[in-house]
Amino acid sequence: MPALVLLGAQWGDEGKGKATDLLGGSVDYVVRYQGGNNAGHTVVVGDQKYALHLLPSGILSPGCTPVIGNGVVVDPSVLFSELSGLNERGVDTSKLLISGNAHIITPYNVTVDKVTERFLGKRKIGTTGRGIGPTYADKINRVGIRVQDLYDESILTQKVEAALDVKNQMLTKLYNRRAIAVDQVVEELLGYADKLAPYVADTVLVLNQALDDDKVVLFEGGQGTLLDIDHGTYPFVTSSNPTAGGACTGAGVGPTKISRVIGILKAYTTRVGAGPFPTELFDEDGEALRRIGGERGVTTGRDRRCGWFDAVIARYATRVNGLTDFFLTKLDVLTGWEQIPVCVAYEIDGKRVEELPYSQSDFHHAKPVYEMLPGWSEDISKAKSFSELPKNAQAYVKALEEMSGAPISAIGVGPGRDETIEINSFL
Repeated sequence: MPALVLLGAQWGDEGKGKATDLLGGSVDYVVRYQGGNNAGHTVVVGDQKYALHLLPSGILSPGCTPVIGNGVVVDPSVLFSELSGLNERGVDTSKLLISGNAHIITPYNVTVDKVTERFLGKRKIGTTGRGIGPTYADKINRVGIRVQDLYDESILTQKVEAALDVKNQMLTKLYNRRAIAVDQVVEELLGYADKLAPYVADTVLVLNQALDDDKVVLFEGGQGTLLDIDHGTYPFVTSSNPTAGGACTGAGVGPTKISRVIGILKAYTTRVGAGPFPTELFDEDGEALRRIGGERGVTTGRDRRCGWFDAVIARYATRVNGLTDFFLTKLDVLTGWEQIPVCVAYEIDGKRVEELPYSQSDFHHAKPVYEMLPGWSEDISKAKSFSELPKNAQAYVKALEEMSGAPISAIGVGPGRDETIEINSFL
């Protein structure tokens, strides 16, 4: 039962797409288990760059079956736009499977997301405005629309009516917006039914049977550990569980079937949106990391906030996910610094703290305690083995490994599929 979970060990944007794609040729299924089109993956294949938002990265690997699990929220318009874009570039998308239990992002979910964020003003969370949070809220409030509901017009209409009873009161009386018509929403959603039908499946059954048949299944998380609704920097988080436990609930596979949990770590740290970020840089170094690393959100288009590597959150990610391995990405971006600071602890109210504080207030006031590591100037993008890296780059990787609490089994030295040093096989 070779089931692997691959997830972000920071605040997302660590390079999960590249890692998934790297493994894609060796696995039979790649499964998105949470999130929606608020997550973006960039995958470079040869001279082609692909930006994926909702689809699993495995869709680019011939022979691999991509799966959207029950824990994902799906915007049909985004889904078909993404599928169309890939088809136009010659990518076969016919093997995609979508759980009938995945929830649909409706037009009113998007509207509520945008007007609520504007209403919050300075207190805004920094959402992508794509309806993700309101859709998950509907799911928990049991007024959500699932993919399977598109095939029963009566049930669909009842559910849309139930959802809009409250939302229209809020939109008209609180936000001074126009009410949304039930029949208009139902008509739009029913328009997707026939197009979705070839992809809809009982993915829980499919995946468990695959594992029983010794197929290799890779579970791909969106966002990152520090954006987890339970274990992240709440309230500046996403609305689902990108951590390893989310793979079980979001795909319907028991924890005893997970054999390996791989955390993706960037060689420095980035974050998009609001929220605390102890190592964030506001100087020339921060701007250099942003420029050299091409740090702009795949989905949002927003510049990412940049800072030095934070070993405290890496250790936290190891603990809450039960990580067995790390994939360290973008090591090449650090080429050229004489010395590279690494955050090894925080200072909070004059005290040294080496583990992530559970208090939101403490984390907000945490100041990084840095250890300086020697840098390197050599081009590392052509390195094919760990021994080919400059000595200082090797020492940097080993230091991060020791501080983070799990072995670094692969290193990204460039954006391309082939610009990766594999130290230990993930399979």
